[in-house]
Amino acid sequence: MSDPFVVVGGDAAGLSAASKCLRTDPDRDVVVFEKGQWVSYAHCGTPYFVKGEVERLEDLLSLSPGAAEERGIDLRRGHEVVAVDTEAQTVTVESDGERFEQPYGDLLVATGAHAVSEQIDGASLDGVFTLHGLDHAAAIRSYLTQPSAFDVAALGGGDALDEAVAERYGAMKPPETVAIVGGGYVGVEMAEAFAAWDREVHLFQRGPRPVPGFGEAVGEAVTEHLREAGVTLHLEEEVVRLRGDDDHVSGLVCESGAELAIDAALVGIGIRPNTALLDGTPVEFGGSGAVATDAYGGTSVDDVYAAGDVAEMPHMVTGEPTWDPLGLPANRAGRAIGSTVGGDPTPIGGVANTAMVKAFDLECGRTGVIDHERAREAGFDPVSKTITAGSRSGYYPGAAETTVTLTADRSTGRLLGGTIVGTDQAAIRIDTIATALGGEMTVAELEQQDLGYAPPFSPVWDPVLVAAKVLNGSLS
Repeated sequence: MSDPFVVVGGDAAGLSAASKCLRTDPDRDVVVFEKGQWVSYAHCGTPYFVKGEVERLEDLLSLSPGAAEERGIDLRRGHEVVAVDTEAQTVTVESDGERFEQPYGDLLVATGAHAVSEQIDGASLDGVFTLHGLDHAAAIRSYLTQPSAFDVAALGGGDALDEAVAERYGAMKPPETVAIVGGGYVGVEMAEAFAAWDREVHLFQRGPRPVPGFGEAVGEAVTEHLREAGVTLHLEEEVVRLRGDDDHVSGLVCESGAELAIDAALVGIGIRPNTALLDGTPVEFGGSGAVATDAYGGTSVDDVYAAGDVAEMPHMVTGEPTWDPLGLPANRAGRAIGSTVGGDPTPIGGVANTAMVKAFDLECGRTGVIDHERAREAGFDPVSKTITAGSRSGYYPGAAETTVTLTADRSTGRLLGGTIVGTDQAAIRIDTIATALGGEMTVAELEQQDLGYAPPFSPVWDPVLVAAKVLNGSLS
């Protein structure tokens, strides 16, 4: 056919779009170019593979290459799209030293994001890792394994695995002291993974508390819990240099002058959207640096779409474009774009920046706008209240304290966001708050919701309802 749907990137958004397009229009020619070998895998599961709770890499695959081809997708791994010509409606592809032009009728850019580490001197030393891909996870777990017990086949992954890197680290003496640079999602989850291997774990965070996007109450709870778990925290310390002996990391240096001898480092200081492919094209970027899109995932250029970690989406609370590089928004936007391209126009929907993170036994959740400065910039007059309540009926075994913070607009009572932290069924409760945000509820309306109650699951007044009751009382 002369008007194929071409997808650049074979992960969450890309393959969701390809699959949905073919279900909507089975006669459409769909081509997916992926520069690497891995496709459609669970990024968020990689810390648990490193820890050993997930046994094999293929367990993290959502859709295998074979399954994609069975769906009729022309999936081409090891093919890197290096240029886009929006006037000619072609992409330039490189593979095995060869270059060719591929025409498109519709184009989806789903190139994802990359881990940031370049501002730290020495980040390229052996023993320094980021965690943004299955090969990264395989290399870390290989390094943690005793050489006598290492078996590259046991990692799983088949022909997609970079076996040379895994085998090189599998032959090394495992590290004893590990530094984690950055206390966000990856840093906190990997602290648990390294501790499971009985390593000495140091976590460096340039701010006053870890998981800064989750607010003060969650950050303080995570700080205490990490220390109880044996993680050494270095708060308000910014790592500026990693030093090495014989090209292998051996220490780090902070801006304050503090130093630490280490055997391995994980850099988890953030990610950035992979937008370089669109440089020089008329495709416009948003304020976040990601690709600006409309309600259907379309860009400023006709027939060119963007989704996943490379693109912005509208925020449910502020209505403004936001960058939310997480799995569900990527899958949902890709699916919607595939439907649209297939002939059934479908909006990509909005996001509320809903997220969860596990810090050893502590469950954390956040959604919406919780930062007061950001709320004011969006035109709200924010007010917050924090409560602590039981996760189950007090007489039922397993009940634990659950802390909920809700934020609302003072004048209208509209719910703006919330956070939650606890050890017993805490994180999943954030979905109640996220749903209320999607319905543009006021705090008073949230307080009146008929949530389920049974002693093993919740007290009569669920912690979310208690928080809504207290916040609504302060507004009244």
